[in-house]
Amino acid sequence: MSMHPARLVRRPLAAAMLLALAVPGAALAQSDREKALEARVAELERQVQALLTTTQQQQQQITTVQAQPAQPAVPAGKQPVQATTITPNATPGTTFSYTGFIKMDAMVTETSDGRIADGSSGRLFYVPSTIPVGGAGADGGDPYADFHAQFSRFGLGVDHVTANGDKLKGYVEADFFGGGSNALAGNETATNTYAVTLRHAYVSWNNWLAGQTWSNFMDVAALPDAVDFVGPTDGTVFVRQAQVRYTKGPWSVSIENPQTTVTPYLSSGARFNSGDNVAPDITARWLTKGDWGHFTVAALLRQFKWLEETETGGALSLSGKFNLGANDDIRWAVNGGSGIGRYLAFGIGSDVVVDANGGLQALDGYGGFVAWRHAFSPKVRTNLMYAASHFDNDTGITGFGVTERTQSFHANLIYSPFPKLDVGAEISYGQRSLEDDREGDLKRLHTSIKYSF
Repeated sequence: MSMHPARLVRRPLAAAMLLALAVPGAALAQSDREKALEARVAELERQVQALLTTTQQQQQQITTVQAQPAQPAVPAGKQPVQATTITPNATPGTTFSYTGFIKMDAMVTETSDGRIADGSSGRLFYVPSTIPVGGAGADGGDPYADFHAQFSRFGLGVDHVTANGDKLKGYVEADFFGGGSNALAGNETATNTYAVTLRHAYVSWNNWLAGQTWSNFMDVAALPDAVDFVGPTDGTVFVRQAQVRYTKGPWSVSIENPQTTVTPYLSSGARFNSGDNVAPDITARWLTKGDWGHFTVAALLRQFKWLEETETGGALSLSGKFNLGANDDIRWAVNGGSGIGRYLAFGIGSDVVVDANGGLQALDGYGGFVAWRHAFSPKVRTNLMYAASHFDNDTGITGFGVTERTQSFHANLIYSPFPKLDVGAEISYGQRSLEDDREGDLKRLHTSIKYSF
């Protein structure tokens, strides 16, 4: 039979009172004995109250523990990597993300007018400016193969939303397209070690962005689903650079890193970067999108500078994606303008040409691509692509050894046996033509295995 704790304490209290009455000291005055007795009673009551409080707290703790469900044991080998936050210097509440993919590329290439230089970008993906163009009787010889995993990449991101609803984001992304880090590594002799290459590094705050990322003049969402790094490179605007951008609804404007590519007078194709620019490149874009796809138009305004000479230029870009039912879409772009050179097809054309008087003249150029994507099933899809570029060279200034036009065809088949795993094969044909009517072509079978995370 249980008994309340207070009753357990009151019995010793009564005994203590009787004991206090029996304490020797009859010689003491009656009032002194009463005061002493009252003090002892008060002390005993204080002790009883403290005991009651402690007992109640223990009972509450027992009840709380019993009410909590038992936590399942963590299986062996599944313990978290670390118990604390992975971003200790970030604002509390910040989320962290780690993304990227591992990609293995293997290709066999045949070129009609000599081989693409070993170790150059044209051996790793389709770059039309690297297609060799030789004289009469030029022979490319036998096909040659290349294997690499340099386009594997990783990205680190942090996101935070303040109590006032302000959105902050930081992102850094890199791949391994930086070439060999020393004389032994990266040359395919032994270790094939390649340097990390910066792709993106920016911070955004609500509508503002500052750092390196895709140019506002480029429509990343229109790029085709290619096995190659880009695919229809000839007609594609492809630039990443430092910038400050502001986006409001469908509109975005930016000031971006300037750079001028210069073809010297009668150089027959040789060119250089001036690095003398002062005014930034300025872009503006308007975008509309829906379930049907998206459409966008972008404008580019540039100033070119070499030594004391300056020139201005501008370009327009129209691009988009149209969904044709659940399994098909069309992706396309048309780009053109004066001084579009380094923005188009990895700079296949120059921005400006030096005339006989040492002045600068902006080079007119244009290009585009169209691609059809069809999904046979959730696991199998195909893409057909065509791209072209053209430049209006004044041969009296440039000479006849500069590129007049390029074009390419691409067809691929991509199989995804599991989510995030793509196994693809792509056949490509590319052609580069000079102003003197010499031509060189490229044929390539490109395969890849890519796992995204």
